[in-house]
Amino acid sequence: MPDFFRIGKHELSSRFFIGTGLFPNPYVQMEAIKASGAQVLTFAIRRINLEATEDDSILQHLQNESYIYLPNTSGASTADEAVRIARLARASGLSDWIKVEISANERTLLPDPIETLKATEVLVKEGFTVLPYISDDPVICKRLEEAGAAAVMPGAAPIGTGLGILNSYNLGLIVEEANVPIIVDAGLGSVSDVAQAMELGVSGVLMNTPVAKARDPVGMAQAMRMGIEAGRLAYLSGRIEKKRYASASSGFEAYKLK
Repeated sequence: MPDFFRIGKHELSSRFFIGTGLFPNPYVQMEAIKASGAQVLTFAIRRINLEATEDDSILQHLQNESYIYLPNTSGASTADEAVRIARLARASGLSDWIKVEISANERTLLPDPIETLKATEVLVKEGFTVLPYISDDPVICKRLEEAGAAAVMPGAAPIGTGLGILNSYNLGLIVEEANVPIIVDAGLGSVSDVAQAMELGVSGVLMNTPVAKARDPVGMAQAMRMGIEAGRLAYLSGRIEKKRYASASSGFEAYKLK
């Protein structure tokens, strides 16, 4: 059965959002994107030539494909900066989707929750489809949803670390409370990480470094895609309840001698 979900005006079938940076060359980048099956591509607006997006070295390789662009405000340190970057991106014709990314610390690149909420409130009022990147705090994730975010993107761990999911309990709470899609963004490193995220019930996963920096980015993109699909199917199928003690799967009690 088709398994679609909606963000803003778009109905999506792929639950893999992929970044476009860090790949060794444009050919590998495009082949990895194809292998991922992703419909949504993200990139830092500061890396794009907004005066001639059709000639940009990143975007020109994507012109003949039908992708949804999710530009991000990476590099912004305040809400005002993020809002200004988002407005420039929309004015250039890139997209009305925006990933709000505001770092509070250059070493950890952890998101600033206060500035992220401020920027989200402003951009939602201006008609953007806002997907804020934020820490795995259930309270701020709910506040961002209430502010009008089309989806919320909590990190599993700091960006680029590959540490995997550091707090599965919090991610589970975020999913449980959410009425918008939850996309895990940042910190994942392996197929087991993405499968675990999907088994928690998130709507999708965004990653870049684990694919782009793999020894074989194209193979890793396919592997991550399969892990996402497997984790999603496992979530829908329902795992068994955890028990403290063993129970025989062969129905041992039925065969006991009387």
